[in-house]
Formats: sequence, C-alpha cells, structure tokens
Amino acid sequence: MKTIALAITTLLSASAFAAPSALDRVYTADQNTNTISVFSPASNKLLGQIKLGNARPDVLSPLYRGEINVHGLGFSPDHKTLIAIANGSNSVTFIDTATNKVKGKTYVGRSPHEGFFSADGKEVWVVVRGEDYISVIDPSTYQETRRIQTDLGPGMVLFHPDGKLAFVVSSFTPKVDVIDVATHAVIKRIGVASPFSPFLQFTPDHGEMWMTHKDAGKVTRVSTKTLEVTGVIDTGFITNHLAFATVGGEVRAYVTIGGENVVKVFSTGKEPKLLAAIATGALPHGIWASDDSSRLYVGLENGDGVQVIDSASNQIVATMPGGQAPQALVYLSKVAPSADDRANLVPRVNQDAHNIPFKAIAGEGKGFAVVRNLGVVDAMEVFLYKLKPNTVYNVTVGSPAAPLGSFRTNDAGMANGTMIGPVRMQATSDAAVRADRLSVTEAGASTAVLVSAL
Repeated sequence: MKTIALAITTLLSASAFAAPSALDRVYTADQNTNTISVFSPASNKLLGQIKLGNARPDVLSPLYRGEINVHGLGFSPDHKTLIAIANGSNSVTFIDTATNKVKGKTYVGRSPHEGFFSADGKEVWVVVRGEDYISVIDPSTYQETRRIQTDLGPGMVLFHPDGKLAFVVSSFTPKVDVIDVATHAVIKRIGVASPFSPFLQFTPDHGEMWMTHKDAGKVTRVSTKTLEVTGVIDTGFITNHLAFATVGGEVRAYVTIGGENVVKVFSTGKEPKLLAAIATGALPHGIWASDDSSRLYVGLENGDGVQVIDSASNQIVATMPGGQAPQALVYLSKVAPSADDRANLVPRVNQDAHNIPFKAIAGEGKGFAVVRNLGVVDAMEVFLYKLKPNTVYNVTVGSPAAPLGSFRTNDAGMANGTMIGPVRMQATSDAAVRADRLSVTEAGASTAVLVSAL
C-alpha cells in the first residue's frame, strides 16, 4: 500500500525508480482541441491523441455532444486509469491507460478544474471551481456519492500519501482547506498569500505542500505536519505549475513562469535560492518529472506541445508537438502494453500555433497573442497585463488600423479574450509577423500602448 500511495505524489530520490521506460507515457489535457495528447518519453515523440471532442468553434453548435475545455488530469495509484476534467462541459472522463479507451464518464457541477484519486484508490475527488464543493465519485460506478463543502472556488486537491489528509487550494479565496479523508470534514483553513492558486504538489519527503499563486507570481510553502505556512517565494509573472526532482542528492523545485517563458529552478531548503532560469517555448504551464528525476516535461500552453528538460544540465533536449493549449500534464510509468502502442489514438488534429509577443510603447503594459488555425477560420487569443484598470482597449491590425477586437481590463489592469474569424492572414505574413502589424490602443486614444514585437 505504501508503494501505491507514493506513486500518487511527485518523485522520491532517483534510486527509488527506474529511468524513463518505453512503456511510460506523458499526457497533456489540450483545452482548445479537446484532446489528450499521448507522448512517449523514451522516444520523445507524440504517439497520437485521444479525441474527447472537437476543436473550437464546433463547440458553439447547439447539437455539439463532445467535451469542452479539456483542462485537468489525474490518475489512479496503479496508473491504470487516467481522468480528464473538462470545465466547459462539467465532465470527468475515465480513460483506460492500457487501451486509451474511455470507460466511463461523470457529470458534476459548474466548471470543475482538477481531480485526483484518493491514496487507496477508492474515491475520486473533483474540485468544482465554479461553485464551492468537492464532488466525490466512486470510480467503479462513476456515480457521485457525496459533496464536501469548501470555500468558494476550490482549484485543486491532492492527498497526502498516508491517506489521512487532503489539501485543497482555491482559485477565489486566499485559503487552503485541509480535509480529514475518513470523515470528509474540513479540519483547518490556512490563510495564504493570494486568492488564486491553480496547483499544488508535495515535496518528495511529503513534509511540505507547495502551491502556486498565478495572480501574484508567488509560491507558498505549507508544513504537512504543523499545517502552517513556512514561507513564501517570489517566483514571477504568471506562475502556473511546479514539480520536484532530486538532482545530485538535492531536491529542487521547477516552477513554470508563463509570463516570462521560463522554468525557474529553486533550492528547497529553509531559504530557497533561484538556481537557474530555463528558457522555454510560449507560455509554459503544466510540468511533471520522470520517476528517476532525470527529465522534466513542460506543457506549452501557447506553443501547443511539450518540451523536455534534462535536470542535470538544465537544458531543453527535445520539443514534441501536441494539442492546442495544453493545460495539465502528468507522467505515468509502466502503462502501455508495448513501446509503440497507439491503440485508439488519432493523429494530431491541429497545426502549430503562431505566437506574437507585444512590446510597450508607453507605460508598463505587457501582453502577447497566439493565432491558431481552426480549419475554415482562425482563433486569436490576446493576453493583456499591467494596463489601466477597468478600461477598454482595442486590438487592431495594419495601417490604416483595422479593428480585430476590444477588451475591458479588470481591477488589476488585466484582460484576456479570443477572437474567431479569418484573422490569421491579417495578423501575419507568410514568413513572419511584421513589427507594426498588431497594436493595442486605449479606446478614444490615437497612440498605441503595445505593438507586436516580432
């Protein structure tokens, strides 16, 4: 039982596990294509995709029956079952890892985000982020058996491997709920640095829980013994997920920083230090380490693929194309029946993305855009930060400026949205994006605050 429980969390020392095997797999949850991309860590290749739905904009049809926004991933202690959470269709899909077949599905409340199996494998807990509870599911019947009340907007749940406690971070409340697994009762609420945490993970010795704060660019450390905050680390703009690896006998934390396109490596002692910043592709998001700590696998939300980091050298050693907008990423060992098994997988359904960084012309604004081909039409997603709060900004292309879309920033001066239409050829040229093609201008103003930087 101890071995099974440890498999749920991140990694122990390198001596505890074998090197990446041809039977191991890396999975990403691809939000825009509604696929699960399946990679071989032995060959660093995409084997294919599990198609759970269609790419946007098909999901807008009233007759659409597939999954929408495939976002979260979890797995059983024996690695035989992968779960995929779609926050647009409120579903939890159970997938047999040996066959890549869907074997069950459960619909839960509004906008679930992540889910995980309990340490004994008898329950699946799914956080219902659009509401204020955890949906508890029986993985043998795929039926919801109860709900556990939490603070508003639970973001992710993980179980301590001793099976006694579960830790739940929030996307809307600056609290961590600590739940007694046996009684399903919240026994403590721990105050933390910010209200938006999308991810948590245990250190290899399970003595601490580390959680990311996407909005504040920080990581909070919590003792699993005292249930108190032990420290806060400043990490960077758009701090997404984190993973641990043991390198040269020392445990290191690897944190994806989406706004800087880097993975930052920190020591994990009492006073953590920044050891390295590894440049990646566009908007690194999910991350997980191989069982032997030799490799870190990083999902690129705007790069539509996965990059592989060698932990000994802190170098990118491979890039694998995958689905559109990968979110969660997990590494599972010894799941495939053969090295090149592609049962029930389809070839890659999407093309590569085209990324457009912005540079500031006036003020401290930041931003970037990503353009993707959707077949007959294209999608352009725009991310804007550090602009005036509660202000409308227009995104235009070319000169004279042709409007593409308008966004209103929130209280923090941030905005994000997607435009669907024939925008790809307007925003790009055959070879590259012209430096003056895209502009972001405050409504009513004549001078741009951001322009495309390529």
